[in-house]
Order: sequence, then structure tokens, then C-alpha cells
Amino acid sequence: MPLTNPLDPASAGTRSFAAVVPNRRAESSHVLRERLAGLAAAFDGAPEPVAVLDREGRLRYANPPCVTLFEVDPSSLLGRRLADFARHRESEATASDTVLDGVLRGDFELCRPDGDLRWVNWSASPLRSEDGTGIGVTIFLRDDTDRQRRVLSERRRLDELEQTLRGVAHDLRSPLVAVLGFSRLLRDDFSGLLGERGVHYLERITEAGRNMEALIRELLDFARIGHAGERAVLVDPREVLEQLHREFKPRLDAAGVTLRSPPEPPLVLCDRTRLYQVFSNLIGNALEHMGARADAILEIEVREEPDRHVLVVSDNGRGVEASERERIFEMFHSAPASGGRKGTGIGLAIVKKIAELHGGRAWVDATPGGGAAFHVSLARR
Repeated sequence: MPLTNPLDPASAGTRSFAAVVPNRRAESSHVLRERLAGLAAAFDGAPEPVAVLDREGRLRYANPPCVTLFEVDPSSLLGRRLADFARHRESEATASDTVLDGVLRGDFELCRPDGDLRWVNWSASPLRSEDGTGIGVTIFLRDDTDRQRRVLSERRRLDELEQTLRGVAHDLRSPLVAVLGFSRLLRDDFSGLLGERGVHYLERITEAGRNMEALIRELLDFARIGHAGERAVLVDPREVLEQLHREFKPRLDAAGVTLRSPPEPPLVLCDRTRLYQVFSNLIGNALEHMGARADAILEIEVREEPDRHVLVVSDNGRGVEASERERIFEMFHSAPASGGRKGTGIGLAIVKKIAELHGGRAWVDATPGGGAAFHVSLARR
């Protein structure tokens, strides 16, 4: 069954440009005609496309940029509905709209006469007579095609990258299992023949294999983020943080680090597994890089702002150089950890991807007393 077009006032059960106009026909159309002269004087010189619709949702005025956007003769444009130019598809809606502060907004795919498709954003506000009767709608349009094409191109590139990552990770698993398995057999059955130096080399091989195993696991985690099955729900961060506190306790005790969590954080809109990954990677990253000190502290904060929640994991360690604060979230970029060991370089890339898929971003700042503060914002809706 075809999806109805919200741009079309005749579509049952949908809002339309004409939906902001009261469903009354007592006002004569000559009132709108009288207003059009003044509207034309105001909008003819506007740089962006502007149109005026009557109560029936039909175009009664279009300024020159609007005619250019539609690429039709003005006489062919006037008297028609915008939905006549929208691309109708079976599988997805041609437009979406929401009411924001009394102004109707949305977007749709414009199909030009030559078959060229343009992605158009619009916002509409009602025109009323002196007694408040709705006589029409002023609609402002913006060609968003270039940005949409960049978004689609980037999305395709990321999909191809994720497909490659999954393929490489799965292909590497089988030989890695063999390497680790035979290394264990050599150590168990032939350590006496290998001697001290041979056992040392074997331990280095095993360690490298386990690092590779962790890298493959994190590659798969990165590739799975954002795929089917994930669901953003209101999650209590306390449950996630209590679980992580138990899991990290041996490392925290060994490093002498105090982990402080908020007693009553606000609920956060996020997939629970992804929220766990964000905190886990940020806490693990801090433990690896903050360095040793007597009063080492890890502080977790969950801030509630009007349109987002901000998760903050800060430490009083050695901090992050200003030149590294952008690169640190890139895939495979890893600064040397405490003791000279390097991580996989994927943990913070996972954090960044989760933040962006939840309508936010990830960044790092220096703390006032020294150290680093990692921030992750998540949209509240």
C-alpha cells in the first residue's frame, strides 16, 4: 500500500501545508489576492525560494528562486500543489514533518520535469486575515541536495568499510586460533626442549596472538554498531556503572585508582549495550594512559542539558596533548600506555561512532588541575 504524502492536503490522516490553515471556507479568496501584492514585493528579491499557498494547498505565488528550483514555467507552477512535484515511492515516505513552535517543517524529494531529483527542506507558517481566519500559507524552501548527497556518499563509504572489517576479522580468526593452540601445546609439551630463551620467544608469540585476538574482537564490535537489533531506551547509568565497577575492581585496586560515580544520575536515552561500551572504553582508556600517582582519581559525571545528556569521564593523570585531541578518536591511533604498552587503537573510535549514531559527538579536554576529561554527548530524543 503506497504511503501517503504529508505534503498533499488530500492525504487522509496526515498533516499538510494546508493543515495549518483552519478548515473553514467562509473567508473569500479575494482576501488572499489582496495580500499577494504585498507578499510579492517582499519576497521577489529574496535569495531563497518562497511560495504562497491558498487554503486548498495550491500555489498562488512563487518568487524567482522558487521557479528556478522547480525548473518549470511559472504558469505551469501556479495553481498546482507541491505534492504534484514530489517523488512518490512505495518503500518510504516522500516527506516528513513536525510542528515546531507552531511552524510546520519537513522535507521532500522534488522531481523536476527532466527527471532530476532534488532534496528540499521546507518550513511553513499560516497567513491570516484581520479576524484570524486562515487564508493561506507562506512556505520557505531550501535546496539541501548537495548536503544529502554528501551524507549518502559518506554512509556508503562507511558501509563498505564495515563490510571489509567484518570480512577481514572473520578471515583472521581461524589462523589465529591455530597459532594460539599450537603455542599452548609447545609450551605444555616441549618447554624443556625449548630452553629458557625458546620459552620466552613462545610467550612473546602468545602475547602477540592475544593482542591480535583483542583487535579482531574490537573490529567486529565496531562493525556491528548501528545495525539491526539496537534500540535506544531510557537507561539508568547506575546499573551500568555498578557492573563496570565490579569488573574493573582488580585493575583499579592494582593501580591504586579511586573510581567515583554519580549517586543519582539522570536516565540516558541510549542502547544499553552501547552505553556500557562507552563507559567501559573510557574507563579502560583512562587506566591505561593516566599514569601512576598517589592520589589517582577517576571521576564520572552525567549532565542533563535541554537537548542532550553529556557523559564525562575525567582523571587527574598526565592528560592528552592538544595536538592529539582530535587524532585520539581515529581508528587504530593509539598513544603509548603506561609501561610503554599500546592498546588496539579502536576503543575511542567505538566511543565516537556510538556518540554520533545517538545524535551526539565525542571530544576530550584538559582538566583544570591536570589530566583529561573525555566527553560524550547523546541526544535526548
